[in-house]
Parts: sequence; structure tokens; C-alpha cells
Amino acid sequence: MPTPRIIAGSAKGMRLQGVPGDSTRPVTDRVKESVFNIIGTDIVGASMFDLFGGTGSIGLEALSRGAVYARFSDANKNAFKTIQANIQRTRFEKQSKVILGDVFNILRSIPDREFEYIYVAPPQYKEMWQKTMRILDQNDGWLTDDGWIIVQIHPVEMEKLELENFECFDERKYGSTTLLFYERKLPSGPAPV
Repeated sequence: MPTPRIIAGSAKGMRLQGVPGDSTRPVTDRVKESVFNIIGTDIVGASMFDLFGGTGSIGLEALSRGAVYARFSDANKNAFKTIQANIQRTRFEKQSKVILGDVFNILRSIPDREFEYIYVAPPQYKEMWQKTMRILDQNDGWLTDDGWIIVQIHPVEMEKLELENFECFDERKYGSTTLLFYERKLPSGPAPV
């Protein structure tokens, strides 16, 4: 597996350290490029929460492209150390924070800030993305009113979730990766007269 790299922005071309072993699956350049093409210039000045951070590739790409803050979380100690090393390598220490801990416990806690983008790319085939979305749905203060949750899964994990606060507004497939884009549901008030 090729080592991940920063595709564009201030740290363009910088190679990132990979996580030792096979516990993580780095996002491909093609998928990462697609994510940031869809987000476009809205990433400038935004903040991102990179859940199940792995190498930190998504959050670091966001920072390279002009995001003001990225938070990373991973329960895997090797991934945690790798993200720390990659933050130092890209010199984004002042704009980022990495947490070693269980994502589900973190998301159940009282949100200490809102993020414009939350990226969810958990280990595959364990129904972890559905659990993550359900916790976010119940504790939705992590996302800004106009923010997006972006989920990266294998196509066989695809499932339509019935959520109270969020709805899937776009779905893209790239080989063995599916991206799902969620936003807040519009409040259902009385019909306009």
C-alpha cells in the first residue's frame, strides 16, 4: 500500500507516515481528491473532526487546504502516535489536536465545540459507521447547523439509516469505496400559506 500524501495546499506533496500493521486502511488519493473537490473552497476557514483518524490524512489535507482547525481521534495507539508524527511533519501542531480514545465515548460526551465537517472512516464490516451516525444523531451538537458528516465505507456496508436529525443527501462510489454525505434535516414546521 503506497504511503499517503498531501495532495494540495500548503503541505502539497508531503508524504505521511503510515500506521504499522494492517489495522487501518488509508484513504486512496482518488477518494481524498473527490472529497475535497466536493467540499471545494468551503474548507477554507472551517474545522474538521477526523474520527478513526488512522494516519490523519483527511484532517491534515483539510488543514493544508485552509481549514483553521482539525481534531483527530483514534483508539489505536499506533494510529495515535502516527497522527502525532504526521502533525509534526506537516507543522500543523498549532491548528490540531489528537485524542487517544474510543470514538463512541468521545461522541457521547458534551460537545466542547462544533465542526463544519465530521469525517467517519471506521474499521470495515463491524457496523461501526452506523453506530457512529446514531450517536451523532442523538448528540448532534458536534456539527454546525450547515455542516456535513462524510462517511467512508465499503459498498457492501451500505445501509439506509433512519435518523432523526440527519439525512443523506449524496452518495458517491469509487471502486471499493462509497462516500455518504449527511446534513441536517430541514425543520418540519407548518406548511407555508
